[in-house]
Amino acid sequence: MAELAEHTDVLIVGAGISGIGAGYHLQSQCPDRSYTILEGRPQLGGTWDLFRYPGVRSDSDMHTLGFSFKPWTAEKAIADGPAILSYLQETASEFGIDQHIRFNHLVTNASWSSDDARWTVTATETSSSGDATVRTLTANFLYMCSGYYSYKGGYEPDFAGSDDFTGEIVHPQKWPEDLDYGGKRVVVIGSGATAVTLVPAMAETAAHVTMLQRSPTYIAAGPDVDAISQGLRKVLPSKAAYAVTRWKNILKSEMVYKKSRTDPDKVRTMLLDMVKEELGEEETAKHFTPSYNPWDQRLCLIPNGDLFDVLKTDKADVVTNTIERFVPEGVQLSNGEVLPADVVITATGLQLVTVGDMDFQVDGNSVDFSETWTYKGLAYSDIPNMASAFGYINASWTLRADLVSEFVCRLLNHMSETNTSIVTPTLRSSDANMPRRPWIDDFSSGYMQRMMPMLPKQGDREPWVNTQRYTADRKLLRKGDINDGVLLFTNPARVPAAAG
Repeated sequence: MAELAEHTDVLIVGAGISGIGAGYHLQSQCPDRSYTILEGRPQLGGTWDLFRYPGVRSDSDMHTLGFSFKPWTAEKAIADGPAILSYLQETASEFGIDQHIRFNHLVTNASWSSDDARWTVTATETSSSGDATVRTLTANFLYMCSGYYSYKGGYEPDFAGSDDFTGEIVHPQKWPEDLDYGGKRVVVIGSGATAVTLVPAMAETAAHVTMLQRSPTYIAAGPDVDAISQGLRKVLPSKAAYAVTRWKNILKSEMVYKKSRTDPDKVRTMLLDMVKEELGEEETAKHFTPSYNPWDQRLCLIPNGDLFDVLKTDKADVVTNTIERFVPEGVQLSNGEVLPADVVITATGLQLVTVGDMDFQVDGNSVDFSETWTYKGLAYSDIPNMASAFGYINASWTLRADLVSEFVCRLLNHMSETNTSIVTPTLRSSDANMPRRPWIDDFSSGYMQRMMPMLPKQGDREPWVNTQRYTADRKLLRKGDINDGVLLFTNPARVPAAAG
């Protein structure tokens, strides 16, 4: 007799920021629902456990990257990776969420049955000795909290001649614990958040670090300690100070982003003037003046101006050019110049995945998410009993992940109140001819553009939108009517018993 699959009411995939937050919201708002979290890695933390490169840190303030229900109390608002991981571990332990996590369970497939009104999920459990066992679980609702990039590896362009290079080539997503770059010449390829973090961190012990960028990125310096938050904590209870600081930062972020859309030249001038004050007109024009408008790609934050500080020394520099090929002694540029290197770091970005880097079926048919419409940026047309937590590209991830979890709980409670077991986002007849818009508008970063054709589409009307604006999402997700005429609530069709 076949062993019955283990069943849970809600199955969460991923034990990073989104998954831990999802566990908290479920047990506080839907205490009658059981839940299990499957995590493919041996530890919780997601991004903050995976990335181990020097200087790894947040590029969002922790008053908004932190959970709404768990105040960030450390002094530094721009925190390093180990501090963030410790915060996540403390949160999971404090609220008992860690007791619901199955580690080393890599989910590979999820299949929905309308007849049974449940998902069947396949995961491979890997033991400490490396033995693999296939596990099967069933769930009434599937909540994907596994992020948006592949944990298998980052994006690595095919550089000509890389096999000829006599040094080491490392991608930050697979940082070797024993990498020794002390006293060596390092070239960091890239200009995004990872590159601007690595350069000052590696320059502390490397002989020299060059940031080699194809094109410039907007960079803003800011203090890693929020002085207003520190002042508020002296006169307000911790939770109140945290809430006020959180809202201050949300509104400031939205104001800057909105201004970058309505008056990009003014924001551009403001950002470039900050760099000119640090590095001068010539360096700013040559290496820090992007061709695009602010927030067409993600803006890089450097705490306390650490990148600018190291660029004023002989320990680091920036080169803006394209790569012709690797040569034994380093990297040859398109102008013929060779950058000598002992170590090359390819900070060339992430490899995005659609939903969890796994396969999905609905009633035996494979799901192609690029053919679906996004429902409020969290669910998919004609895909029952499923939601995904996806954060913001222009603000802290957790702000949206929290809202999505709140919405999922509202949805589950509505299903209990109406005694329904299936919910499916379904296009109305009036939605049939909607124009197909990209899942995220006005964002030209290469890592996102590479994946956009594979992602769900937006329409031109609610709820088929992914606003990427916190204040708009608060209204749409926290206040919007669950019974909106788009979510179809049903029960499985029952086959009548045969006459005896």
